[in-house]
Amino acid sequence: FGGGRRQMEAYQAEVDYQRYIYEGTYLTLTANIVTTAIQEASLREQIKVTRDIIAAEQKQLDVIRKQFELGAVSKAVVVLQETQLAMTKAGLPPIEKQLDLTRHALMVMTGQFPAIGQAPEFKLEMMHLPESLPVSLTSLLARQRPDIRASEALLHKACAAVGVATANLYPQITLNAGYGFQAIGDAILFGGQSVAWNLGASLLQPIFRGGELSARRRSAVATYDQATAQYRQTVLKAFQDVADVLRALESDARTLQAQTEAEAAAKAALKLSETQYQLGAVSYPLLLTAQRDYQKTRVSLITAQAQQFADTAALFQALGGGWWNRESMSEDADLK
Repeated sequence: FGGGRRQMEAYQAEVDYQRYIYEGTYLTLTANIVTTAIQEASLREQIKVTRDIIAAEQKQLDVIRKQFELGAVSKAVVVLQETQLAMTKAGLPPIEKQLDLTRHALMVMTGQFPAIGQAPEFKLEMMHLPESLPVSLTSLLARQRPDIRASEALLHKACAAVGVATANLYPQITLNAGYGFQAIGDAILFGGQSVAWNLGASLLQPIFRGGELSARRRSAVATYDQATAQYRQTVLKAFQDVADVLRALESDARTLQAQTEAEAAAKAALKLSETQYQLGAVSYPLLLTAQRDYQKTRVSLITAQAQQFADTAALFQALGGGWWNRESMSEDADLK
């Protein structure tokens, strides 16, 4: 009554489930490695920017000290610049520490010991966004996700289990060639006693175990209903992930544009303030404010760039590794 065929379907569904679980684990690890590499690149750029700012502030302090020696500025101006330089230097060690920790995490993810492992150095200038990113997605693309495919496999397995439980409600007759030979050897071919015994047992088994078998079928149906609900929730969560990442990428583009403009404006303002300060046209507090603003905008620009890269990687993960189609996507995935 189809029980054997449905049992084979259940076994194949279990194999598919384990394969997609493996793919999901591999995808998660890959996404974590990419995200960590982006974080490393961001930290390296922040360190570079901080060191550049330290060098510029040190140069400005040297100028102010000479002005103080000539009596052009007060001691308070020198102290303010020294304080600003010290604060900038104090911000460098935590970033360097975070870079080391990020490197250690990256080595562990790639199967290396942090103390002796080797990995390439990642920089933001080495990274490039894809030429085009999707602005909308179809359900076919989202079905690439391993968690959806795994949930489908569980649903298929549960469906097959219902078929097996249903088939078990009916008599199962098995013909044994070895037993037939034994009957001939015992010269009771026309007696049929042993044949009747085995056949009778097979026919009566569903009757005496009817309650148990019916309960097993109800359990299989309940498991199928649970798998259906889980599949529906998995699909909804997948579409939420994709929608969230697409919205994040849209926001990232606007944020990056705004931060780029802010960094350019702060850089121009600092250059103008330095020139005017040397000419005595502006006070030192105005120059100090311009220095701080430029420092903040440079770090914010780096953060915005890294966030766009990270969200792009998240889009790949949300789509199950990319928005190209699996070879198996063209196959019939209808559940029976």
